[in-house]
Order: sequence, then structure tokens, then C-alpha cells
Amino acid sequence: MPVRRPRLRIIRRLGTPLPGLTRKSADRRPAPPGQHGASAGRRRPSAFRRSLEEKQKVRLNYGVSERQMRRYLERARVMSGETGVALLALLERRLDSVVFRLGLAPTIPAARQLVSHGHVVVNGARLDRPGYEVQVGDEIGLASRARTRAADAGVPEPVLRLPGYLAREAGATIGRMIAPPMRRDIPFTVDESLIVEFYSR
Repeated sequence: MPVRRPRLRIIRRLGTPLPGLTRKSADRRPAPPGQHGASAGRRRPSAFRRSLEEKQKVRLNYGVSERQMRRYLERARVMSGETGVALLALLERRLDSVVFRLGLAPTIPAARQLVSHGHVVVNGARLDRPGYEVQVGDEIGLASRARTRAADAGVPEPVLRLPGYLAREAGATIGRMIAPPMRRDIPFTVDESLIVEFYSR
């Protein structure tokens, strides 16, 4: 689901950089947006608001709809281990997220566009489903036309540190998932237990 609101305003409101949403930083204006954003007298947020904001961080970073979030959570509930960690791992496995983490696109929305337009191949076959769940051993790369454009422009390095579950040679337009995503691989601050609590209300 594309984010149509100003992205920098979103990360200022949530108070956390969301690298999948935008490369911009709120360092110059860290206070929440609005007339009273920098006011020291703001009320302490309620428990409901805290859990809502944690959910919104994840939903906006990965670009999924509310319906998709609920479906992922239902899948995470029946998986082994902690539900919140399983939820984050499922979102990290999305093809658009993997393309972004490999450095083949500057943001997840840009990666989603690449996938939707048929510029990404998985195990040699084109896929146009951003929500495809990448499996360990899958090889992800750019299709020939996108690969030519990347070669002409210079293949970018990943925006973030390459996570431990992915492998990619420097300058290459192809990578591989070598292990399942772990909690330590999540590239932004989030309390996943509050997300589970939000949906348990």
C-alpha cells in the first residue's frame, strides 16, 4: 500500500527513523510536527497510543495494509517462538523488503515498484508479487534490462548494513537468502510485544 503522506513528517511523528520508508533524516527537525510539536508540556502517551505507534512503525516501514498486517499476525501466532519476532521475520521475508535490504533499491516503495514492473527475478524466473515470501536458498536479482541500467548507473551499495540472512558480492546485482531473518536483523527500533498487545485488544 503506497504511503501518500509526507514521509519525513511520518518519521518525525513516530520519533524513529524508518529506513524502509525513506532515506531522509529528521535530525534537523526532530520534534513531532505541528504547532505544539516541540512543547515540553505534552501529555505522556497512553498505553494504547504507544502500542498503536509501534504497530504503525512496522506497517509503514514495510508498506503493508492493515488487512495484510492482521494476516501476517495470524500466521505468526501459529509459528514457533515469540509471536512478535515471528511477525517481523515474515515481513523481512517479503520480496520487496529483501530487494531493498540487498541494496537493489533505495527504499521499500522503490523496491515494490521494481518488483511490480517485472524487473526482479527469483531463481531465474520473473516475479511481480512484492509480497512473495523469500525462502532460504532463493536467489534474487535484477532482470536483464534493469541489470543493464544498474551497470550504466553504477550498482549502489546497500543503504543499510547487509543483514546476516542475506549474501551479496560487492557490485553484484544478485543476492541470496542464506538463513532465516533474526530479531537482530530488524533495522529500526520497535517493541514487537506492543504490536501483539494491540491486536489482542
